[in-house]
Amino acid sequence: MRIFDSEVRHVVCQREVLEYRLIRKNVKNINLRIKSDGQILVSAGQHVPVKYVDDFVCRKQEYICRNRDKRMAQVDKPAAAKRYVSGEGVDILGKSLRLKVMEGDKEEVWTDGVFVFLRVKEKEDWERKEKLLDEWMKKIQQKTFGEISEEVYQRFKKYDIQYPKLKIRDMSSRWGTCQPQKGIITLNSKLIEAPKYCIEYVVLHEYVHFICPDHSEKFYRFMTMMMPDWEERKKELENLYQRISFLQYR
Repeated sequence: MRIFDSEVRHVVCQREVLEYRLIRKNVKNINLRIKSDGQILVSAGQHVPVKYVDDFVCRKQEYICRNRDKRMAQVDKPAAAKRYVSGEGVDILGKSLRLKVMEGDKEEVWTDGVFVFLRVKEKEDWERKEKLLDEWMKKIQQKTFGEISEEVYQRFKKYDIQYPKLKIRDMSSRWGTCQPQKGIITLNSKLIEAPKYCIEYVVLHEYVHFICPDHSEKFYRFMTMMMPDWEERKKELENLYQRISFLQYR
């Protein structure tokens, strides 16, 4: 089968901006394939308009996102299971803090910047320790991401962008996504492990999508104008997470 050419395209969907590779072939139908690394491949005949292919991808966005995330989860190597015992590492904002588990009547979690103290009624209650630490981490994520989003937003006010709704969730294939039409930015909960300046890069990346929805030259010019060292921050983030290689912005 003869292949004519290919190009990387970006299409703004309701869920997020989807990147896919359009491959021109001698085929009658539009064919969609999602590779194990999450790459989206779409093949179409030479004379099928790109607008028609973009619309096709938009119509398939739910299927694409669902199957892409499923494939990424299969590729990911699971980290060693946490036991929630004293001495384990807790990564927050680029620092590896040490967990210190104690028994007491008042259950709580706090940190002094070196240790994360976890007080629980029963030290052997693994599920309770997990729940307490997860709830505490979610509060840290909401506070940290919210503050960074507010700081970055101050630089975008002049572009008549309304302050977006910030969501946080576990994601296997993205550091962040945005839905410009709905005014929503979603950040990966794992970002709390990265240094603040790396989180700032991801947040700014999503804000720029409110002005430039795709990854065009204009997008990268805008990124450089707003954050001249964004490429260094991006590389640092990727170096931190080489074990999860698909969690990268292309």
